[in-house]
Parts: sequence; C-alpha cells; structure tokens
Amino acid sequence: MDKYTRTVKIESSEITARLFGSFDINVRMLEKSFDVKIHNRAGEDGDAVVISGEDSQSVMMAADTVRYLKDMARYNETLTEQQVAYVMDMLRDGNREELADLEGGCICITTRGKPIKAKTVGQKRYVEAIEKNTVVFGEGPAGTGKTFLAVAMAVKALREKQVSRIILTRPAIEAGEKLGFLPGDLQSKIDPYLRPLYDAMFEMMGAENYQRHLEKGTIEIAPLAYMRGRTLDDSFIILDEAQNATPEQMKMFLTRLGFNSKAVITGDLTQTDLPFGQKSGLAVAVKILEEVEDIYVHAFSDKDVVRHKLVQRIIRAYEKYEKASAQQRTQRRTGGAKQNDRGDK
Repeated sequence: MDKYTRTVKIESSEITARLFGSFDINVRMLEKSFDVKIHNRAGEDGDAVVISGEDSQSVMMAADTVRYLKDMARYNETLTEQQVAYVMDMLRDGNREELADLEGGCICITTRGKPIKAKTVGQKRYVEAIEKNTVVFGEGPAGTGKTFLAVAMAVKALREKQVSRIILTRPAIEAGEKLGFLPGDLQSKIDPYLRPLYDAMFEMMGAENYQRHLEKGTIEIAPLAYMRGRTLDDSFIILDEAQNATPEQMKMFLTRLGFNSKAVITGDLTQTDLPFGQKSGLAVAVKILEEVEDIYVHAFSDKDVVRHKLVQRIIRAYEKYEKASAQQRTQRRTGGAKQNDRGDK
C-alpha cells in the first residue's frame, strides 16, 4: 500500500475528462514522471483525483501539477501532452508564481466559443508587452504562437474599438519571376504567402464575418511591398515572417506607423529565406531598436512551443547541431591561425 496520498477536488466530470486526456494519456504521463498512481473517484458533490505514492515530495508535486492542469481545463481547453510537460517542468524549476499568472486572462473568444489565451509564461509576457507598447518584436521558433496571439490581440482591439482596422502583411520573397508562372491575377499569386494569416483570422472571426470586414476595408491583408508610401493611422498592423524582410523593407514598414496605431513584428531568425549573404531586416531592427522607448523585443524559447511535442524536440536538435557546427568552425579558424603563426616563425 502506498504511504502518501493527496486528493484534488474537481468541479465536474467534464473537467476531469479534459484533465485525464484521451485514453488517460495525460495521467499516464504524470504517473510515469512522478512515480505515483492516479485515479478518479466520483462523488455526489463532484469528482476527486486521488494521487498516491511512496515518496511524499513526488506525491505533492504531482498533486500541484493536477491543480494547475485543472485550472487550465476550466477554460474549455483540450490539454495536450506538451502542456502537461510544460506545467511539470515549470513546477520542477520552482516557477510556481509565474505559472499562477497563466490562470484566466482570456484574450478573445472565437466564433466557435473557444477562448484564446496564453498557454505559457513566455506567451503571457508577449501578450502583456503588446498591450503596453506601441511596437513589439516577437522573435522565436516555430509553434510558439507569435502570429496567432498577435492576430488575437488585433481582433480584440478591433472589437473593443481601440483601432478602426487591422492590417496584416508578409514579405513575398519570391515576388519576382517565380510568381509569374503561377496562374491567376496578382491576388491569386500572393495568396499562398498570406494563407497562414487568413487561417488565423478565420479561426478568430469565422469565414463570413471575416469576408464582411474585408469588403468594408476593416481588415486588409497584403504583401509588404504594398505598404510603401502609406501612413497607417488608427490601425493594428502585424508584419509576419519578418525574418524575410530586408533592412530597407523593415525601415520602410516601421516608418509607416501613424497616430493611434500599434505594430507587432514576428519572425524566426533560424528560418530566413533571403538570398545568401543578405542581412535580415528583423535581425538588424532588433539590434538597433532594442533600447528605444515604447518598443519591446520579446524572445520566445523552445519551452513556448505549443504545437506537437515533436516540434520542440526538432527545434532543440537543430539548436544543438548549429551550436556544434559553430564550435567546429571556430576551432578550424583557430587551428589555421596557429599554423600560420608557426609558419611565420
């Protein structure tokens, strides 16, 4: 018989089902990670999750994890394995207070009634930075919610009449001869580049509502080149895939900002598609503007990845490979320099 036991009350069987996950996959993760046993006990006044084990610290940590996951499940979320792993890691690292900040804080509600909210501490800080600053740079790996959360904040600002329109833009880095071979008019040719932005807007607003806003001009989606010569007042502007903008394009975009406007620039510097030797406008802008007042640079990490857990592992593997490659290049340069010194002597 297990020596230590903790019980966590659950308000409804629906929350219990979300907490346990499909085929109890979330609970199996907790049991394996903390070496405990977890089961549900139904009662007239609600469910109770019982955690038992041989080590008091492990049982207590598992119970704390269940409490945080229960709070996340309240917001109609499907708890993923990645989210469960994230909560466990945060508690192990002693970040209880930061994790507690994730409770509540709904940004907006989708047309399907799904609440959009920050799922990691990094995402929470990103959202708060967008609220407080005029210009925010969100730089980090794929799957961290950079674009999705920026679009959610834009929809919120539009609904609350903080701005009168949303402008979404991306660099179309192949807007030369390669696009010329695609069928259709210019809009048809640039649509593939802008599809991720369409998808995010459909999720927030629904296809019909989005189309109405598009026809009224309340929402505009266009390539970055279309921003030249304009002054964007009373707007929430999002520049996505900014790592593919040149320094000249980035300067042009940032100087379009008008009165009562807000800009969010997102990108991943590890996935630049610019020609070899061409500097990324995102990298240059971050260096130049990091200390400028009312501009905030937010760096996401692999811990903020909210896609499939394999994405996080892929990012870490690439980081490890790139770090090792950089060290090898440094060693080769150092070794070559030493050989030259010996030759001079």
